[in-house]
Amino acid sequence: MLERYLIEHCSPTLASVKTANLFTWSFAPEEMPEQQVRYWNQELQARGISLVVLRVQNQKALMYVCRKQRLQERLDDQEVQNFLGKYGYVQKDADYALQRLKERLAKAEGFPHEIGVFLDYPLEDVIGFIRNRGSGFCCLGCWKAYSNAEAAEKTFALYRKCREVYLNCYGKGFDVARLTVAA
Repeated sequence: MLERYLIEHCSPTLASVKTANLFTWSFAPEEMPEQQVRYWNQELQARGISLVVLRVQNQKALMYVCRKQRLQERLDDQEVQNFLGKYGYVQKDADYALQRLKERLAKAEGFPHEIGVFLDYPLEDVIGFIRNRGSGFCCLGCWKAYSNAEAAEKTFALYRKCREVYLNCYGKGFDVARLTVAA
């Protein structure tokens, strides 16, 4: 039931207010995850959405759902390039960067902290999280904010509202494709 996960966890990306979302999809062997991912990529590609499996372990897939065009724009930023370069990202191409992220995830038990860049978190907050080892933040929501609490709170509220609206529409019979904003 990948469709429900997309609605619950990726509404801001589907609505085109966020570059990407990340979630863990627990699937049963009979669900054939490769086929479902392929299906949803075909279904949503024309609207600018890509589903990427970052890691699979114990019938759980770490799913990254993004708007690659927006990700590429983020990766084109010089400050982001400088930051990611410290973690071995030597090219700014989105496909390359996602492959490098997969490699880093395969080596890590948790998440490499630069993943915040891929999730559209402000760079100052990603750097703040790393420097402060997750403490000393000014507010907490979808991420730990270190730089601008007011802007972060507004963004968190927007994401919550988006999820509520999408879950409501999904409950009324709207499918993911219909709810996905074209790029």
